[in-house]
Amino acid sequence: MIKTACAFTGHRPKSFPWGYDESAPGCILLKEVLAAQISALAEQGVTDFLSGMAQGVDLWCAQIVLDLKKKNPALKLHAILPCEGQESKWSVSAREIYHSILEQADEVVYVGQEYNRGCMLERNRYMVDHSSILLAVYNGAYRSGTGMTVRYAQQLKKELYILDPVTREITHEPANVDAVSSKKPVEIFPSMC
Repeated sequence: MIKTACAFTGHRPKSFPWGYDESAPGCILLKEVLAAQISALAEQGVTDFLSGMAQGVDLWCAQIVLDLKKKNPALKLHAILPCEGQESKWSVSAREIYHSILEQADEVVYVGQEYNRGCMLERNRYMVDHSSILLAVYNGAYRSGTGMTVRYAQQLKKELYILDPVTREITHEPANVDAVSSKKPVEIFPSMC
């Protein structure tokens, strides 16, 4: 585990009210809050960021890290992939973004070689196991990969930042404490929330 590492988890675009429309006001505001939170983590000494490179939150966060890296070369992006060909059924434009980010990543790790039913879960657990912080864009859906990743991080008593994708409110759960009793809202841009 890297003590100065943050892993990302979040829903695919289909789970958001705006779907795949990244020009929607809600999506733009969410990306702004994500950028502010990732920047704040970097200012607090987080240097390594782990992205599962799925469409939506994972790719947005990876791109934010790459943008921040232009001003702070100490930052590192680790692309943690569930298997080879994860992007094979995506649109051409999504594949181009994916490959561009992979080319700029400091490290690319394949958790498995071929797709299987558990490879996404294995990827998510790898990221939590290799980081001290989890930044989750989570709508509360229990039966989701994001939900399972959040619960796994809570079980391991990792530090958590949970960002509601619609209200953009951030809840912070410090590491090594009872997650239920420690929830408290953290405001980054009160005027935006």
